[in-house]
Amino acid sequence: MMRSNNGAAALDVVTFGEAMMMLIADRPGPIEQAQSYTKRTAGAETNVAIGLARLGLNVGWASRLGADSMGRYLLDEMRREGIDCSHVEVDAQQRTGLQFKGRVTDGSDPPVEYHRKGSAASLMQPDDLDEAWLLGARHLHATGVFAAVSANCREVNRRAMTLMRDAGRSVSFDTNLRPSLWSSADAMCQGINDLAVLAHWVLPGIEEGRLLTGRDTPEGVAAFYRERGVQRVVVKLGPAGAYYDGPEGTGRVPGFPVAHVIDTVGAGDGFAVGVISGLLEGLDISAAVTRGAWIGARAVQVLGDTEGLPTRAELDQAGF
Repeated sequence: MMRSNNGAAALDVVTFGEAMMMLIADRPGPIEQAQSYTKRTAGAETNVAIGLARLGLNVGWASRLGADSMGRYLLDEMRREGIDCSHVEVDAQQRTGLQFKGRVTDGSDPPVEYHRKGSAASLMQPDDLDEAWLLGARHLHATGVFAAVSANCREVNRRAMTLMRDAGRSVSFDTNLRPSLWSSADAMCQGINDLAVLAHWVLPGIEEGRLLTGRDTPEGVAAFYRERGVQRVVVKLGPAGAYYDGPEGTGRVPGFPVAHVIDTVGAGDGFAVGVISGLLEGLDISAAVTRGAWIGARAVQVLGDTEGLPTRAELDQAGF
């Protein structure tokens, strides 16, 4: 294990973004008809942080939380996963974001209701980033979710990605579109693509890619970003697996069969965990994408966003 100059374990990956407390309905149907809820963590960036930490990587997460019970719950959960939360600011004047998620039985995307406007995380500023802490890691993972939360959050994304890229660190970016958080589809496409081209590895879903690039095929979506200087592009194809394009060439990885889909939310984050961890560990791109597809398939078979994320022992036992 690498050590920093002060003796602490050096960070493999840093990420930043909004975490929310998620309440999952106890029954299918409209959220308002639920009578009780199961509490979980939610957040694209924290899902990835948790997944990477479970695989034994040293992970840091920067954010803001309110000084409320939801914020304390989230901070406790992240620390319990072994994530460095030393750069999470607790703001006594603001609140933590909240999310309600319904249940489905047909494998479709569940209904989700957000209560995040004006949250502590939405007020994060570029100056909140500790440059020395950030550059102490070898990789940065960012997503389009935090970029959509507010204009200042978008600038946090931009500054962090630029700092890491300029310092020779690797950067991954999951487009992770949230149209309801943007003023228009055009603004979303422009904003996301401006950030995507700052990354070395870009991970769009096929429908996202079509919207962002205007190209219909996985090959076309990947080529759009490769033409703009992105080193590797992995296009997620859902149950069909994924297509990749990088210096090693192009290829497809099949999906892993799933007998019963319980909840699709978090599958893309699980996929990112597999790809990022694999590439950082020196796997070739095909093997890293295969690992991502396997973890993504696990993620859709559980209720919450992180229950399907494997430990290192589970990953090793499965041979990935």
